[in-house]
Amino acid sequence: QVQLVESGGGLVQPGGSLRLSCTLSGSIFSSYAMGWYRQAPGKQRELVAGVTKGGITNYADSVKGRFTISRDNAKNTVYLQMNSLKPEDTAVYYCKATGEPLNYWGQGTQVTVSS
Repeated sequence: QVQLVESGGGLVQPGGSLRLSCTLSGSIFSSYAMGWYRQAPGKQRELVAGVTKGGITNYADSVKGRFTISRDNAKNTVYLQMNSLKPEDTAVYYCKATGEPLNYWGQGTQVTVSS
């Protein structure tokens, strides 16, 4: 059974930082492109950042320059370093493993940015 387990969410003040982690088990991590998505209440889930199997990254315009996605294949883990957080970043953050043909989602972790 493939599982993605997320951690690192929480409550932070505007301008603060959080680091999210997502660890895959039950499959070969290096076979997947990885991504972070978020969903705010009443809104569609949106792509925040992605990293290909080859290590190429991409970001939503809204987080470019503030967030960094990285992967450590030796630890089967993808990270999202979030700096300069804004209230608009408040959402449930989900990691995703994109395979061929199957995709997998993490359980979600709440990020709240508030003073």
